[in-house]
Amino acid sequence: MKQTISNNTVLAHVQDVRALTDSTVVIRFDRNNLNFEPGQYVSVGIEGMRENREYSIYSSPDKDYMEILVKDITGGVLSPHLCTVVPGDILRVAGPFGYFTISKDSLNKRFLFIATGTGISPFHSLVSAHPAMAYHICHGVSYDSEQYDRSIYGERYTGCISRESGGDYHGRVTECIKGQTIAPDTLCYLCGNCDMIYDVFDILIGKGVHPDNLHAEVYF
Repeated sequence: MKQTISNNTVLAHVQDVRALTDSTVVIRFDRNNLNFEPGQYVSVGIEGMRENREYSIYSSPDKDYMEILVKDITGGVLSPHLCTVVPGDILRVAGPFGYFTISKDSLNKRFLFIATGTGISPFHSLVSAHPAMAYHICHGVSYDSEQYDRSIYGERYTGCISRESGGDYHGRVTECIKGQTIAPDTLCYLCGNCDMIYDVFDILIGKGVHPDNLHAEVYF
């Protein structure tokens, strides 16, 4: 039974925790009939702790559970605790929130998704919900192991690895984008750190992409 503790906050039991790296996990928990669109986020905390943080939803809306992608940030207030939850633990979940979504009448267009680190999370939700859409993902990470769930994207994924060899491109995702030919009518969605977003905005504008076709979600 859904337990509601405020107008838009529910208690959700952890169902599963899947480790992707030594410091990054996918946490699956009760959805509690929360309706959301791919690209939205929720505010998550651990019952018994005061802190909440915002996480993009990693799973697609056709599942009866919800997932988030969490990286243990050294010195973080909440992420080290989230990375150690186990099935049966209780989370506080509020939302969903946000407008980093795709309208149904745009699904037949071409998309370029650009992410750094765990900023790939909303794109995982989007392509899981709409696998037939025409998209390509450029994902900037430091290490090969951070190409989270790469296999589901197949050839529509370019991994840009900056601190070791491997992936499809050695270097930062911004440098990779500079070398690409991008049609001006491509819908470009950016999610990650603000420096990447500012740089890629300028690169895409310089390539002729209209500002109305640029959408961004900043991860701090």
